[in-house]
Amino acid sequence: MNTIIVTGFTVLGTIVSSSIVGYAFARIKGRGRNFWFVILLSTMMLPPQVTMIPVYLIFSNLGWVNTFLPLIVPAFFGNAFFIFLLRQFFKAIPKELEESAIIDGCSTFGVFWRIVVPLSKPALITVGILSFMGSLE
Repeated sequence: MNTIIVTGFTVLGTIVSSSIVGYAFARIKGRGRNFWFVILLSTMMLPPQVTMIPVYLIFSNLGWVNTFLPLIVPAFFGNAFFIFLLRQFFKAIPKELEESAIIDGCSTFGVFWRIVVPLSKPALITVGILSFMGSLE
């Protein structure tokens, strides 16, 4: 039962957060967007051994040691690889679909939820499978 709880929330958190951030990096224009994307990608170059002790100290100060929270909560902050994967997928979706939805009165989140998410089911399923496999390690 513990594995089902941790894995379920981890997969859910990874899919939700990575898809929102990936969409923002792919479609929302802003100053410094590319700089923050490079910073995000550079986090993939850090080996886990470098961050192990600081992460433990953070969890210890929060009082999360010996709970499920350190296994679940970080998934809701996204994963750099999955954000990159989804960003690349979202960039391949024609902008005309989003523009027509905006003309029809859809908000940015509405475009994401009604247009982009249904079109990106294959990528989201891939992220879900890879997240599932990673959470079982």
